[in-house]
Amino acid sequence: MSVTPASQHRQARPQAWTAQQVREDNSWVIRLNEAQIQGMRDALAHAKALNKPLLDMVQADFPLNDVAREVLQRAIDTTQGRWGMCLVKGFPVNEWTEQEARLAYWGMSLYMGVGRTQNRASEFMNDVRNEGGEYKVKGGRGYNTNAGLDFHQDSCDVVGLLCRRTAKSGGSSKVISSIALYEEVKRRRPDLIPVLQGTWFHSYQGTQDPTQPPYYRCPIFGNHPEYFAARANRKNTVAAQRDFPEIPRLTRHQEEALDLLDELMPSELLCYSMDLEEGDLQLLNNYVTLHSRTPFEDFDEPDRKRHLFRLWLAVPGSQPLPDNWKEYFGDVRAGSVRGGVRGSAITQAFLDYEKRQAAALGMAFETWKPQVRQEDMARILAAYNAETASA
Repeated sequence: MSVTPASQHRQARPQAWTAQQVREDNSWVIRLNEAQIQGMRDALAHAKALNKPLLDMVQADFPLNDVAREVLQRAIDTTQGRWGMCLVKGFPVNEWTEQEARLAYWGMSLYMGVGRTQNRASEFMNDVRNEGGEYKVKGGRGYNTNAGLDFHQDSCDVVGLLCRRTAKSGGSSKVISSIALYEEVKRRRPDLIPVLQGTWFHSYQGTQDPTQPPYYRCPIFGNHPEYFAARANRKNTVAAQRDFPEIPRLTRHQEEALDLLDELMPSELLCYSMDLEEGDLQLLNNYVTLHSRTPFEDFDEPDRKRHLFRLWLAVPGSQPLPDNWKEYFGDVRAGSVRGGVRGSAITQAFLDYEKRQAAALGMAFETWKPQVRQEDMARILAAYNAETASA
């Protein structure tokens, strides 16, 4: 139920795991050595001297040595293997200013994948820190608040969080295996598996391209015959129900399924907690893990406040996705450039970057277009309502 990476670091496919199994096996953790760290320092010095815009950069502008390149490749490959995640420890963020850390992280990403845009402003690197945002409101997102978050997946193959500053208290990262979640649902309520593989509407929370409807359809559990995939975010499912009366109402069985997921995800059986330290890079495969965060309290001093850099990456070794995930992800082929949310401010510089970066990594690439436009969704709902009325 996973993918074999396309690189030399071939690993077992992702498997279900429990919190206890993760505690007993740290093979998903990589600690950088001095040669790897020095490679990143040297590449950063080179990139600083060039002073190029991030989206204009290519690998040669951030010239990593062989051991630094290899460890980043190994980290990405680890996300496609047994655990579906990787924690890389030891990035020298305390030596770097905020802008240097941003540049270093982006330079490293040029060896890992193709960055995706993440919000209505079409930003390709987000600062995860409390900027006074609100979470469970119309259009609310979690990354700019200090709120605890629902379990969810991000809209990409791999989400990467580089920790620059930790909170005064709280802000623990929680991760579960969505394969283990599936197996537990199947054990307790097998009748709900078809429900979770059925049609679900979710709100874009305002992050869609202007040509797209404000919501999309995507099952919570995928139905690909070989590769497991899950996508869950109850906040966005509830928001679609709240904000768009024209979409079908949740059925009793759908409500039961969401309630069961909410019971299982934070359970001691499934939920593994980790406190990211300064210099940690957490990488999660979004098809086989779900993650959340506890609330946090910041220090008063601005530069001591909790701060992480977030990238959404499409990666060369990614798995194929179910056909009915194409509406949201855009491309379901293995190793393709996909995911992200387009927002309303895509630039030509980003379009040039993603095409150039895809070619550099040998990834399948198609120019983005909406899979479902607003007028298409209107016809889909009209047909559904007519069918329901005649039933």
